[in-house]
Amino acid sequence: MARTASTETVEATIRPVPRFGVFMGLGVVLGVIVAGILTAVGSYEPSQALDVVYPPAQVFGFALLWTVPAGIALGGVVALILERVARRKARTVRVRHEHVTDTEA
Repeated sequence: MARTASTETVEATIRPVPRFGVFMGLGVVLGVIVAGILTAVGSYEPSQALDVVYPPAQVFGFALLWTVPAGIALGGVVALILERVARRKARTVRVRHEHVTDTEA
């Protein structure tokens, strides 16, 4: 078997890109922490309208319904902003691209 190689020089753009999943995951963690803080500082007095006291676990669950999606959205927005900033720092480099093929004799 013989191998043939061809090379060409092309230009490529290199820029750092944030990982959106990491930022959204950090947003989830932030949402859980905020829900915990809201649960800890909340008052647990009987409701005047229903005369019901909500347990802390139920308050935490309801707080999670609002804070986790808000944290995901906040993490996504931060990642988008960082991606726009990284776009300005893009640089162009020359890359040698080599193609190697096997040919049968």
